[in-house]
Amino acid sequence: MPAASSASRVAIVGGGPAGLMAAETLAEAGIQVDLYDAMPSVGRKFLLAGKGGLNITHAEPFERFADRYGSRSVQLRPWLEALDPDTLRQWVETLGIPTFVGTSGRVFPEGMKAAPLLRAWLSRLREAGVRIHVRHRWTGWGDRHTLRFTTPDGPRDVRADACILALGGASWARLGSDGAWVPLLEEAGATVAPLEPANCGFIVASPRVAPGRGWSVHLAERFAGAPLKSVAMTVDGDATPWRNGEAMLSADGIEGSLVYALSAALRERIKADGQAILRIDLSPGRSLERVRSEAAHPRGARSLASHLQSRVGIEGLKMALLRECLSTEELHDPTRLASAIKGLPLVLVAPRPLDEAISTAGGVRLESLDEHLMLKTRPGVFCTGEMLDWEAPTGGYLLTACLAAGRWAGQGALAWLNRQGNPD
Repeated sequence: MPAASSASRVAIVGGGPAGLMAAETLAEAGIQVDLYDAMPSVGRKFLLAGKGGLNITHAEPFERFADRYGSRSVQLRPWLEALDPDTLRQWVETLGIPTFVGTSGRVFPEGMKAAPLLRAWLSRLREAGVRIHVRHRWTGWGDRHTLRFTTPDGPRDVRADACILALGGASWARLGSDGAWVPLLEEAGATVAPLEPANCGFIVASPRVAPGRGWSVHLAERFAGAPLKSVAMTVDGDATPWRNGEAMLSADGIEGSLVYALSAALRERIKADGQAILRIDLSPGRSLERVRSEAAHPRGARSLASHLQSRVGIEGLKMALLRECLSTEELHDPTRLASAIKGLPLVLVAPRPLDEAISTAGGVRLESLDEHLMLKTRPGVFCTGEMLDWEAPTGGYLLTACLAAGRWAGQGALAWLNRQGNPD
């Protein structure tokens, strides 16, 4: 990249939350920013993610919040401290969008939608002088380190004093996040962890199905799409504690917020062992002893389903899962039945395909970047957002980290430009 001048120019590739936040950070400092995106408009994944209610961040204590990023919590902490959930809420409200905290602690914009926030944000960016170029697909570097794009008008080379790549992961390819950047970054010397599905559903191996992939026809036809409410889950062989919440049966497995929260542990267990055991507590409000006592209570002429509904609150999908996973002998043994109600084992054999996942694990390893997110092998080139090797559960954590990483990279690029202009 050429040295900075008094009229430094930064190119940002990718118009998702991380790229837009990097653009704002630099524009506020007086830098000319040109933002390029392959799609006909920016923020497409952001808009779709917020279609059912945009979850901005989470209101839990910061220490607990920072721990949600697992093995990368230490590396992400500086970004998150610089744009913590409270600061992020204040930033949203400067766009004229009030926020509120839901009953689960999740933070939403008033009206719950992403579109008003994005419109206000783009208006601010344009007023700050950010120039947005759509239908520009980045294809690598040209001669003398120019950025090369394909456009409707043919190839285009762009020169900038620094660039920030905010290219997303590889889920929801139709919205622009297709992972096509991986070989380009590897050629540039970056180490890229394989892109894998995160916050995703999983395929089950039901004991009633041979060769053991999916649910029985009866269960799939009756309950695919049905919610599994008021349960708790954990993963065998993992230190993850039991989590309470809800999930949903799919045609051949299970998905939903509670499964997404455990998806990293499930994915890694499948990679290590070829399968993962997801334990489901179908009656988390009752102890094993109480469930065993209720299951053993004489039921007279009542059916087992009627008995469990009245004594333990097991009905509908929960009863169907017991019938799917247990033998007749187990169903009529109060001790084994109670154990299953308090920890029904589902054998999961694969995550759903990457393009169906909410987010992506893997990406540019942070060890390939300096503390400002600049590539060690290519000075002046920064990477940010979901294309980096970190993951987080849903609940506002994904968006917060993307925005925080965008600001961090923007500040890093600004500091680098200043050093180039003032080498002493």
